Amino acid sequence: MCGICGEVRFGERGARPADVAAVETMTEAMVARGPDNGGVWAQGRVALGHRRLSIIDLSPRGSQPMVDAELGLSMVFNGCIYNYQELRAELEGHGYRFFSHADSEVIIKAYHRWGPDCVEHLTGMFAFAITDVDTGVLTLARDRLGIKPLYLSRRGDRLRFASSLRAIVDAGDVDVSLDRVALHHYLSFHSVVPAPRTMFAGIQKLPPATVRTYQPDGRYTDRVYWEPSFTRCEDRADWDARDWGDALLDSLRTAVERRMVADVPVGVLLSGGFDSSLVVALLAERGQQDLQTFSIGFDSAGGESGDEYSYSDLIAARYGTDHHKIHVDTSRLLPAVPGTLAAMSEPMVSHDCIAFYLLSQEVSRHVKVVQSGQGADEVLGGYDWYPPLLDVPRDRTTEAYRRVFFDRSHDAVGALLHPDYRLDHDPSWAFAAAHQAAPGADTSVDAALRLDTQVMLVDDPVKRVDTMTMAWGLEGRVPFLDHDFVELAGSCPPELKLAGGGKGVLKDAARSILPVEVIDRTKGYFPVPGIRHLEGEVLELVRDTLGSSAALDRHVFDTDVLDRLLADPNTTRTTLGSNELWQLATLELWLQTFRP
Repeated sequence: MCGICGEVRFGERGARPADVAAVETMTEAMVARGPDNGGVWAQGRVALGHRRLSIIDLSPRGSQPMVDAELGLSMVFNGCIYNYQELRAELEGHGYRFFSHADSEVIIKAYHRWGPDCVEHLTGMFAFAITDVDTGVLTLARDRLGIKPLYLSRRGDRLRFASSLRAIVDAGDVDVSLDRVALHHYLSFHSVVPAPRTMFAGIQKLPPATVRTYQPDGRYTDRVYWEPSFTRCEDRADWDARDWGDALLDSLRTAVERRMVADVPVGVLLSGGFDSSLVVALLAERGQQDLQTFSIGFDSAGGESGDEYSYSDLIAARYGTDHHKIHVDTSRLLPAVPGTLAAMSEPMVSHDCIAFYLLSQEVSRHVKVVQSGQGADEVLGGYDWYPPLLDVPRDRTTEAYRRVFFDRSHDAVGALLHPDYRLDHDPSWAFAAAHQAAPGADTSVDAALRLDTQVMLVDDPVKRVDTMTMAWGLEGRVPFLDHDFVELAGSCPPELKLAGGGKGVLKDAARSILPVEVIDRTKGYFPVPGIRHLEGEVLELVRDTLGSSAALDRHVFDTDVLDRLLADPNTTRTTLGSNELWQLATLELWLQTFRP
């Protein structure tokens, strides 16, 4: 897990040299992602930067930017290739010689062997850039589920890219005006901005499962190399619920085992919920010893409990883990807000962000790598907005989905905004409708799960894990997003996934290895009551932020709306229960972090 960046200059002839100083600035901006070491490589019109968090091959031979002079390739890579040892053996069989034991070098050799199609051989999470010194071709790629980020800024003959939006902004000369379509998505599509847009007009993100190839003159082509099918398979037509449960559990076993690949210890973020508890149970089942697990809790507020220790304690005792309970006093929430926002490459409204930020800070003192249960709800139908879609006709999917998922209607979005930011069309509805109308999803639930898996999951929970863990040099791994598991789950009949309050088919399969108290418990969340219920110093921060000169000059939101919300800060909620005032304040706080 690392931070990558680079700059490329385009031109038919005599392209200008890359700005090495700008790449050094971007590299420096990502020290938290790779605290162990870093470097910059430049040759003519290309410069690459890297910050390293040493996980596999801790020696200097695994450092980046990695240059393979024999093959004429230079590369920067962020992530982990779980099947790198098998691929290395295969490539050695083709005559390739290796100078390191790093998974990064396996990518270089795989690219030389298979070209851009090498991504289809990779199992893991990744974002990489490879430049061919002889041809001048630049290849960028991102993993299937978008677990690793890659931001881009094109201006004239110059392309810059980086693992964080902050790095690109710090390098300067980028348009940071608000993208009004992205703003609409943020306020409508549950604070999610689908790729390629970001909140800034001058910065985009490479979509997941995409390989982009740039020619020396700046032309590029994209290839989407993976898309899961949410349809029924003929060869599984005779499977019953038990067959499906056993297959899913076996697939998850493989996913969890894959994510133990490391030259350093691997822990687990144990919330006490079904997902993270199952990860611990599967590791214990395979004989994992001295597993370190971590839970976080907060003070209660507004009548909400701030911890789920009773469940995490149960799992830790059952499987004999080295368990760490991290309790965060309310007094620590406010000081953590600036750091949490600074870590965000895009504004994220979930109160989970602060929990993940503070948890990662503590966990990074003990381990460098953790597995997490993120993604299970999106893949296996664990949220409460899926059951209402079960009997909805396929051609009415988006209409029903908007009622249960969208934060607000197009007209309500417009009512929140100053006239300068309003749109005369509804891009969020158009995006969801086009995605859900495409072939490859049999039912309305399938179409909703496909959209959530490929878009919402990528730009909310997955991004939350990456940004908050990497803010402290901690690598987060997500076995529920193993692409083989996602493909299998996508083909599973939706009624089996929605059974038992969600994830029912996997819950039933897990009863032989997991306590029933955890399987049958009410679904929980990372509880941060001090943010969900705004009061005290956190509320004062919100008031000061929305009333600041920067906010007044920007004037994104309608003044009357803000006055109403500030007068009653905890009543108005979005469709999914988020605090509306916090959603608006988060955006302004984030903008002030990047545009003081």
